[in-house]
Amino acid sequence: MSMVPAKRPRFAGRLTLVVGPSGVGKDSLMNAAQQALRDDPAVVFPRRVITRAANMGGEDYIAIDDARFEAMRKNGEFALYWLAHGLRYGVPIAIEAELQAGRQVVVNVSRAIIAEARRAYPGLQVIAITAPPALLRQRLEARGRESPVDIAQRLARAAAFDLGGEPDVVELSNDGPLEQGVARLLALLRG
Repeated sequence: MSMVPAKRPRFAGRLTLVVGPSGVGKDSLMNAAQQALRDDPAVVFPRRVITRAANMGGEDYIAIDDARFEAMRKNGEFALYWLAHGLRYGVPIAIEAELQAGRQVVVNVSRAIIAEARRAYPGLQVIAITAPPALLRQRLEARGRESPVDIAQRLARAAAFDLGGEPDVVELSNDGPLEQGVARLLALLRG
């Protein structure tokens, strides 16, 4: 299940989608970038709504159950939503007020909804975070949230997905120290 509402009018701000396979370091990069930009009112990092228990780490999210998620979806409370790894994810519709106000909205989403998001939010930017497969495996094992079978499935999904050649996609290799990856992400967000 992935869905994006119908095409929206052009906004004064810009939606920036951060994508990449599990273990690539999206949460670490985004948390550090959010801290670095905390005093910049022109950039916002909305909290995602996730059907996952609270305090599972990785990001600051709003934990809800499936019934509440479905009620929110039916009420049009999500700008974007999708299903991945047995969980439901939603980006609150409130991002549209931020975009209307001219802000840059930066959000981690599934790569599977990019095409739909492009139709709904023309002019968006996609930052694709990458890392070598061996490093992905190491990071997934270190975080301890997935079983060996889950890790294998996530690695296979990472290898199979290609964003190739779209003009709104910029790649960021996160294969070095965190500070280096954060500097690269900040340069893309500020540029």
